Amino acid sequence: MSSHEATRTDAEPTPRRAELLASLMRALRHTSAYSVLFSHAAADRLGGTSSDMECLDLLHLHGPMPAGRLAALTGLTTGAITGVVDRLERGGWVRRRPDPTDRRRVIVEPTAESLARAEPIFAPMARATEELLAAYTDAELALILDFLNRANALTLNQIARLRNEAKGER
Repeated sequence: MSSHEATRTDAEPTPRRAELLASLMRALRHTSAYSVLFSHAAADRLGGTSSDMECLDLLHLHGPMPAGRLAALTGLTTGAITGVVDRLERGGWVRRRPDPTDRRRVIVEPTAESLARAEPIFAPMARATEELLAAYTDAELALILDFLNRANALTLNQIARLRNEAKGER
């Protein structure tokens, strides 16, 4: 049980709570939209597509991986991932290396230079976010982290739901 669950009330919703929940839902929609728009703006500056840069970010977050794992993480087809990896490799963002455990696969890994090349675009956002987070107590940061982890898990589940529904429609 997270710390916020112990203090959450299960009483009838008040008008204030309904207003807060509606405001939070709007704010989350704004956050989602602005994140997508930031991704597109950054990709434009870096000479790639938003999908390319998000795949590169996943490689930086999760480490080198087979292209099939990257496809699974993104929900893109293996054919689409091949195109993404081809573009990223041509751009010098990633390299392919043989999988030491399976000769049929390759491992995709970000190049050492890729972080340095992206740093001028993303560092100002990282600094601004650090400044924003500095205004919160450790307890508040723990609550925000808990919420974001839960929201990310919820989002991944909803992505899977949409993809499964699409498969059923074919």
